[in-house]
Amino acid sequence: MLTGLVAAGIAWLWQGTPWMGIVLLLAMVANLAIAGLVGAAVPLALKALRQDPALGSGVIVRSVTDCCGFFAFLGIATLLMDRL
Repeated sequence: MLTGLVAAGIAWLWQGTPWMGIVLLLAMVANLAIAGLVGAAVPLALKALRQDPALGSGVIVRSVTDCCGFFAFLGIATLLMDRL
């Protein structure tokens, strides 16, 4: 959360509008929440499927987190486009 606030502050100073900082903050919080949920769910699912959680979870978690983070940033920016 602190990293998101710092990034929001830097974006506000850089762009001169608080909305870019708000977009960054919300996207980072969403990405952290998604990473936490997927990071917990994937190893448990792999273990339930009798697969080794250590081998597959890294690739799956990183791919899902990267994709969701990218789309969270673009989605939030699209929703707030008129204010940017």
